[in-house]
Amino acid sequence: MKKILGIELGSTRIKSVLVNEKGEVVAQGAHDWENQLENGYWTYSLDMVWAGLQESYADLVKNYGEKIENLDSIGISAMMHGYLAFDKNDNLLVPFRTWRNTTTAEAQEELTRELNFNMPQRWSGTHFYQAVLNKEEHIKDVTFLTTLAGYVHWMLTGKKVLGIGDAAGMFPTIDDKYDQEKLVIYNNLLKKHGVDKKLEDLLPTPLMAGEDAGTLTSEGAKLLDPSGVLKCGALVCPPEGDAGTGMVATNAVKVKTGNVSAGTSAFAMVVLEKPLTKASTEIDVVATPSGKTVAMVHANNFTSEINAWTSLFLEVIELAGGSIKKGPLYDKLYEVSLKSDSEVGGLVGYNFLSGEPLVGLERGVPMVARQEGGKLTLANFMQMQLYSALGAMSIGMEILAEENVEIEAICGHGGFFKAPFVGANAMSAALGCPITVMKNAGEGGAWGVALLALYRLVKNGTLEDFLDGMFASAEKETTIASDEERARFRRFMQSYKAGLEVEALATKKL
Repeated sequence: MKKILGIELGSTRIKSVLVNEKGEVVAQGAHDWENQLENGYWTYSLDMVWAGLQESYADLVKNYGEKIENLDSIGISAMMHGYLAFDKNDNLLVPFRTWRNTTTAEAQEELTRELNFNMPQRWSGTHFYQAVLNKEEHIKDVTFLTTLAGYVHWMLTGKKVLGIGDAAGMFPTIDDKYDQEKLVIYNNLLKKHGVDKKLEDLLPTPLMAGEDAGTLTSEGAKLLDPSGVLKCGALVCPPEGDAGTGMVATNAVKVKTGNVSAGTSAFAMVVLEKPLTKASTEIDVVATPSGKTVAMVHANNFTSEINAWTSLFLEVIELAGGSIKKGPLYDKLYEVSLKSDSEVGGLVGYNFLSGEPLVGLERGVPMVARQEGGKLTLANFMQMQLYSALGAMSIGMEILAEENVEIEAICGHGGFFKAPFVGANAMSAALGCPITVMKNAGEGGAWGVALLALYRLVKNGTLEDFLDGMFASAEKETTIASDEERARFRRFMQSYKAGLEVEALATKKL
């Protein structure tokens, strides 16, 4: 049996998946972690990265039931974009700045205007330019910029490369390269601020899916498996961000297809048939792992507030002498939302633990409000939580509708869809289209990057054809929200949009 390993460093879990040559999962492992807010930046230390990777891999080996000496192929994925800057001696110059940070609004505004292209706050090129505007001391020493996936891949292989999908979130790309015209404009902006560097000299080399991205070195094997059992030599595919691996995990890499990845954050991806007519700060333009242009609507906040309330309910149950595991409790809370009334009890809420660029907020303050005469029931409360998680994303998707972007299929994956029907039904109401959820919905990007690693191993035709073959017999279920459900969500969104002004005030006053 071939052994293909996929690892994804998500926002709350580092997941490892071992698959065979058919793409079937034979073992899984995981490690839970949380970001830290340090000196105004959301971050994870590099020590946390390696401790978490090692524990996740060790958990996989334990669940596999026997030692793993050799792997045929490996894929690394991680939370998209962000900012990791290194000097000539490979020292990290400032703590990792994650996608969650909303500290680069000034750079986003200027770059978007000058490049005539949306440069989101979380993109690496935006972070670097903001550091230039801030006159940060470390800028003079930067010799290499990369993403978290690119960093881990570099340490495992010695190669400073990046999958084209993740590279497109560092700086705009065209086909398999960074956009040369935009690089000239960007570099001229750096010169105006006295920075004598060319961005292209700092960025990792972009690679298409299936291309040679190096092999696991002996040093890399020890980093992954400190026990020394794992040997070097495995092929390693180009590292990708969780957006790209989400597309792969849902077979949404063909034109007019799309996917929604819904977990701590959420993003809807649609593979475009033609370019968008205008730059919009609500829409990111990125790429599939095979280089096709993608429109992405990204919400910084999604299920974290649902997670927090679920933990609170668990405390109440335990206080009353009861006992239930968190997984079944999630299912029950999701299911009870189906009993909410037509007005969701007059409840409205905002799940913003951090800033949310989709609605113009630099900071987040989670908030719940109830209209006079509203009904505070558990069903209404949970329906409100599901709808509020979808609120910011639905606003972004309205822009794609205005662009007449045609979507033939949307596939969902991530923790939001683990409870049967409920998450998919709410998502269908929000996006106004059918939502298909595959059996592997909860496995997400770790399985997606394992498929990319398998593709690197076999390189059988195009990525699109390869995935069609892998998904030919996949179990799936399609949900279409009723007209009543869609109308209920629209009514909720009227209150949601009206209350955004109150939420904005709360972020300034609280």
